[in-house]
Amino acid sequence: MNPLPQELEIWYLIPALRRELTKIFISDFKFSQKQISKILGITESAVSQYLSSKRGNELKFSKKEIREIKKTAKKIIKSKKANEEFYKLCIKLRGTESLCKLHRKHDKNISKNCDLCNC
Repeated sequence: MNPLPQELEIWYLIPALRRELTKIFISDFKFSQKQISKILGITESAVSQYLSSKRGNELKFSKKEIREIKKTAKKIIKSKKANEEFYKLCIKLRGTESLCKLHRKHDKNISKNCDLCNC
C-alpha cells in the first residue's frame, strides 16, 4: 500500500511527536508520567510506551526539528493549550525532509523530484 502524506502524519508523525514531547517533558521539565498524560491527553501507559520507544519510533527527527519540538513544549507549558500548539507543530513539520524520507521508504513509486509535500 502506498500511504498518502496525511496517513503518514496520523500513523507516524503524531506518535513520533508525542514520543519527543514526552522525552522533553521528562528530561527538561521533570514532569511525571501522570502530568504528561494529562497535558497530551493520552494514557499513562501510552506515555510509558513512548518513553521506552515502543510507540512512535519509526520517524526520526533532525536536530532542527527537535529544536522546533522543544520550542513547542515550552509553548504548551506556558499557554496550557496543548492541542492548539501540537496542531501548529504538525503543520510546521509537514513536508520536512524527515517525513519525506519516511514517505519514500513506504512508497517506492515516489519520484526523486516529488513535491507532494512541498519539501
